[in-house]
Amino acid sequence: QLQLVESGGGLVQPGGSLRLSCAASGFTLDYYAIGWFRQAPGKEREGVSCISSSGGSTNYADSVKGRFTISRDNAKNTVYLQMNSLKPEDTAVYYCAAGEGCYFYQDTYNYWGQGTQVTVSS
Repeated sequence: QLQLVESGGGLVQPGGSLRLSCAASGFTLDYYAIGWFRQAPGKEREGVSCISSSGGSTNYADSVKGRFTISRDNAKNTVYLQMNSLKPEDTAVYYCAAGEGCYFYQDTYNYWGQGTQVTVSS
């Protein structure tokens, strides 16, 4: 069964950090670009960051540039999203997805995880 599983979410105070992981089972991530998306209550799901299959290309939403870092370890079949200087507006369910290229167009992603909740609050 092809599956993506996110982990690492939780409750953190403003200014804090979290590292999200996206692990694949049933297939290898080597040939896929991976995107991180998030959906806050009452809002549409939006692209946060993505990384190409080789790891040589990354992209970030303006709202997270300089605070979030995406990386991948193909040997572990896992992609990470390091989130620093978290703000209350980062509160959302975070999803990872595997797809054709490093884009924020959600239709280009074939596989999606179930999401992990990130809550930034004092």
